[in-house]
Amino acid sequence: MLRLSKEERKEDWRKHPRKKMPTKVKDPVSRLEPKEEAPVMVQLVEELLTVELILGDPGKVTKIGSKMKEGVRDQVVNCLGKNKDVFVWTPQDLEGINLGVITHHLNLDSIARPVKQKKQHFGPEKDKIIQEEVNKLLTAGHIKKIQFLEWLSNVVLVPKLGGKWRMCIDF
Repeated sequence: MLRLSKEERKEDWRKHPRKKMPTKVKDPVSRLEPKEEAPVMVQLVEELLTVELILGDPGKVTKIGSKMKEGVRDQVVNCLGKNKDVFVWTPQDLEGINLGVITHHLNLDSIARPVKQKKQHFGPEKDKIIQEEVNKLLTAGHIKKIQFLEWLSNVVLVPKLGGKWRMCIDF
């Protein structure tokens, strides 16, 4: 272990003085004001073409890239049209999936202590979006209300390209 003499320590102190930390915030009100949200930086790589999978039903559409060659595009549209029955248009369409095909399990350690995140406030506009998504999932039977949560995780709203929001939950 290297030890410095008292004189060496004083000299070192003079060469490298500590910076004083500010004791007061210059403008405490500005820290409380809401900040502007960062602009969404997602951009389309190419224009998308809307393909109506069920003719006469404008709600049952999908989008494909516009830069595909004509023959490939026709094959893709034809394949999508032949398999239109596998598309899910509403959350209710997911009912009846065989649990042998897909099941979601949460891998929890039996000794792990439950974690409850502090409730995050989003504002009235985002709260409305979250409530609509939760109502869709409740109506479809994918989630159910429970009391006395042991585990609690806040939702995250992610902007989609069309200006809509995707609700994500971290389990």
